[in-house]
Amino acid sequence: MPKIAVITGAGAGVGRATAVEFARNGCDVALLSRDPARLEEAAAECRGLGVRALPIPTDVADADAMDAAAVRVEQEFGPIDIWVNVAMATVFAPVHKLTAAEFQRGTAVTYLGQVHGTMAALRYMRPRNKGSIVCVGSALAYRSVPLQSIYCGAKFAIRGFLDALRSELYHDKIAITLTEVDLPAINTPQFDWARNKMGWKAQPVPPVFQPEVAARAIYFGAFNPRRQIWVGFPTLKAILANRLAPGLLDRYLGRTGYTGQLTNQPSDSDAPGNLFEPVEGPYGAHGRFDGVAMTCSWEMFTSRHRDAAWAAVLVGVAAGACLLFKRRGT
Repeated sequence: MPKIAVITGAGAGVGRATAVEFARNGCDVALLSRDPARLEEAAAECRGLGVRALPIPTDVADADAMDAAAVRVEQEFGPIDIWVNVAMATVFAPVHKLTAAEFQRGTAVTYLGQVHGTMAALRYMRPRNKGSIVCVGSALAYRSVPLQSIYCGAKFAIRGFLDALRSELYHDKIAITLTEVDLPAINTPQFDWARNKMGWKAQPVPPVFQPEVAARAIYFGAFNPRRQIWVGFPTLKAILANRLAPGLLDRYLGRTGYTGQLTNQPSDSDAPGNLFEPVEGPYGAHGRFDGVAMTCSWEMFTSRHRDAAWAAVLVGVAAGACLLFKRRGT
């Protein structure tokens, strides 16, 4: 019996790559995002892999719409096994150029969208005492950067929400798994359609990874639960460096954080952004950075083969200890 997975943000970017990854592995998929045409294209791609695909135009910021989507999936496909929260929105601008409405909308999509999705899933998973929920986090949930305060704040909030929920599930002895997949810079269309007030086109901070790398990590986390999965060495560096020297990073990013996220190509100040309405166009999983994006991550490899990785570490430590004792003995 194929597993049934619900994926938000499935019209483009990481969400679309994730929907295809689940479909490629034989899962039936329900696809949630706002643009009906793009969502249908994603569903057709999944159906081409031999599975059922149900596109449901949904704004993740609307809790009632998310509940209705869950009801439809249960009625038309059957019990939801996996729920993946991917949808996000951001604005490239310093805080003093942002409006309260932009903060509210970005937070409603990126943070509350994951809360709404998780709550919708729990309504069906808790009575069955099983299920897997995967939430997409970011390296920026540990180390904020300038120009993305809306996105960073929302990603920090997701971590707090998941930690609280995880403890509640343990208390209630509920066998639903929660996995947070923290991503590095990914080659998606967000750098072309996100609202941008900087006058220059946005770019991911290198090194950049293809969305399929994220999709494989998300799929792995759904079936091999981990508290957290860190994808890409930049994610690991950001998390560890911020724990060691947050003040130093504040100053470093003050000097480099603007130029690192902007190209030398002027942006169109009148270009539509996808914050409040979806942007029309032939957007798929990839953005415009295919020429520099990486297709694999060794951190993801170590997560997939955790026991073998720890065994190798222990063997190395034991070998080093033996060598040290031998030298002391001579």
